[in-house]
Amino acid sequence: MSFRRRLLLLFAFSVGVSVAVVTSIVSTMTRRAFDQATDTRTAALVQQFRREFTRRGEEVSRKAETAASSPQATRMAVAAAQPIPDYSGFLDAARELAQTERLDFLEFADNRGTIISSAQWPAKFGYKEPMALWPAPTSPFLKEEETPHGAELGLFAVHALAAGDSKLSIIGGVRLDRTFLLDLDLPNDMRVMLYEKTEASDHGFSSRHLITPSDSQEDAGQLAALIESVELTGREASVITTSKAGEEMVNAFPLSGENNQLLGIFLVGSSRQIYNQLRREIRLAALIAATAGLVLAVLLSSWAAARVTRPLEQLAEAAREIAMGNWKAFVSADSRDEVGELADALNRMAGDLLEQRERLLQSERLAAWREAARRLAHELKNPLFPLQLTVENLVRARSQGPEQFEEIFAESATTLLSEINRLKNTVAHFGEFSKVPKPQLEKVRVDELLQHVASVHRAQLQQASVECRVETSGVGTMFADPDLLHRALSNLMLNAIEAMPTGGTICLKARQNSGWVELEVSDTGVGLSPSEAQNLFTPYYTSKQHGTGLGLAIVHSIITDHGGSIRVESQPARGTTFMIELPANHDAVRALPGNHA
Repeated sequence: MSFRRRLLLLFAFSVGVSVAVVTSIVSTMTRRAFDQATDTRTAALVQQFRREFTRRGEEVSRKAETAASSPQATRMAVAAAQPIPDYSGFLDAARELAQTERLDFLEFADNRGTIISSAQWPAKFGYKEPMALWPAPTSPFLKEEETPHGAELGLFAVHALAAGDSKLSIIGGVRLDRTFLLDLDLPNDMRVMLYEKTEASDHGFSSRHLITPSDSQEDAGQLAALIESVELTGREASVITTSKAGEEMVNAFPLSGENNQLLGIFLVGSSRQIYNQLRREIRLAALIAATAGLVLAVLLSSWAAARVTRPLEQLAEAAREIAMGNWKAFVSADSRDEVGELADALNRMAGDLLEQRERLLQSERLAAWREAARRLAHELKNPLFPLQLTVENLVRARSQGPEQFEEIFAESATTLLSEINRLKNTVAHFGEFSKVPKPQLEKVRVDELLQHVASVHRAQLQQASVECRVETSGVGTMFADPDLLHRALSNLMLNAIEAMPTGGTICLKARQNSGWVELEVSDTGVGLSPSEAQNLFTPYYTSKQHGTGLGLAIVHSIITDHGGSIRVESQPARGTTFMIELPANHDAVRALPGNHA
């Protein structure tokens, strides 16, 4: 990945992370602020409910006290004080007083707990009322009251009227119903509900016991778990519900009776529509900020590319040219920052390398000529000594007479010709090594090249009982000098044949690998020792009795002139493999010094 792309990704990542972090922090703070505001408003509404509960309780207490001071209550108290009381005339008294005082529930009971009159259920006449046997509560309380229509939840107050040694209990109350909820002053985005916890609802949640200001109960099912949680724990709980109107936070508060038994659950719902809208706006703002940040990142990366990456690309291009042999590559250093210093250093390095290269080439030329002269002197010295001896023998024989001269002339002539041929071969090999031409590039089909190399040496392969296999796996063409490459492969083929005096197998392989063509020449011959494999491409090094040590050096020169590399792997008695890598791209080979297409 290029530095420019990394810079763009870094800017984009920084902007994205920054926007995400800020968005998360703002969202968290907003949610906390909204939850705190909701808790505050919910607490205020619960407090209002309690005040209304207290106000209505006081009102019920006053009405019960008024009912106790009525003439009917006085007559019932006098009747209750009789040894054998007669309550038959008071059957409708409670209902009349309840209508007068606007009470939903009103009952009169004597000190034995016998109901004298009941407004909500006249049929309870004569039944027992346990509350008449208890001490009268000092404050209003919740109570579940049985009616002909089932159990109902009400707010009750008890007043005792003394009559001699006995007392008359007046139990009055009002229903805790929808009218009670409608009297509460609610904000626009809040609502209240009341769930009656009666004996009929002990078997599970029922929407019939849920009292709401309106008739709508579309989300009643979502409150079941919340109500059951309060019933089990007796503590406050909350849940978020979802409906057509949106999300809503519902808080539940238990309502206890006189004996701390759970009789109802007060529910307060707070709409989260404002919070959700605010959250959407925050996300939209974050998206806009992220988009603007990405645009800014692109602009900054472009500016940084023009300021930093473009000079770096020029430096990299100059370094590649220097690596390919263009020692005169130059980078213009316009800036005075680190990039400019790097460009100056590269230019100085290129100049120093050029000077050192010239000195090195001069030294190498001198060393090469010295080595060539030494090798040539060594190779010429060996045949010169037999030539000298042969000529001396001929001169000696000539002085001894014609008969002696004729006797050794034929033998000496053969020796002279043999050594002269040896000198000619030596001179020819040195001339061949010094005249290896530069590659003339053209498009070459790799499979045809390998087949041609194998066919040229078919006769030698048959004579040496060697099998040759050619394997190409989808290799197409490459740019190379076919004659030089053929010469190098032929040299490797001949070495492989000589390494298998008793026969064997030679395998020529070719394959494509990411812009490179890989060639292999392997045999099953005697193999090489590690020291032989290490010095194999050194000029004049040979392990053969009559070798010059120049054949594999010429192969190495041909491969390197093509911009490739050659290496050898070998094990004694198991064979040898020469592995060649050559660039398939025309431009890569043409860029090498001295090459041209």
